[in-house]
Amino acid sequence: MNRFVSLCLIVVAIVASSVQGFAPSSLGGISGGSNFVVSQRSRAQQPVSRSNSKSSLQMGSQAKFGIFSPAVYGAKIALGADKLNKVRGKGISLHSQYIGEFCEWAGAYHLRTRLIKKAKTNGDILGFLV
Repeated sequence: MNRFVSLCLIVVAIVASSVQGFAPSSLGGISGGSNFVVSQRSRAQQPVSRSNSKSSLQMGSQAKFGIFSPAVYGAKIALGADKLNKVRGKGISLHSQYIGEFCEWAGAYHLRTRLIKKAKTNGDILGFLV
């Protein structure tokens, strides 16, 4: 029982020491304030560098081999390259549409293109784009 209690106390101490989001800070004045409010202040945006060369996102034969790559290769053998590209294009189209609908629903339509790019990057990492 003592080991269990001491283990619980250690876990609580670790969690409590790592969570400092609402801890009083020196910036809060008399009321104490919190680090959470300070961390939520807007920061100057870094300028986005655009290049006219190839995109950083990879497609086709340059895509990464991921956990779903064997399934994609199996589908390519079973369906053929043309049918696989049609199915993949339909899936990407539906996913982009749902991302757009979600952004509209959430009131964050300005994030739509960034979320679609993130989905493409994740698809590449997972091996859907081989």
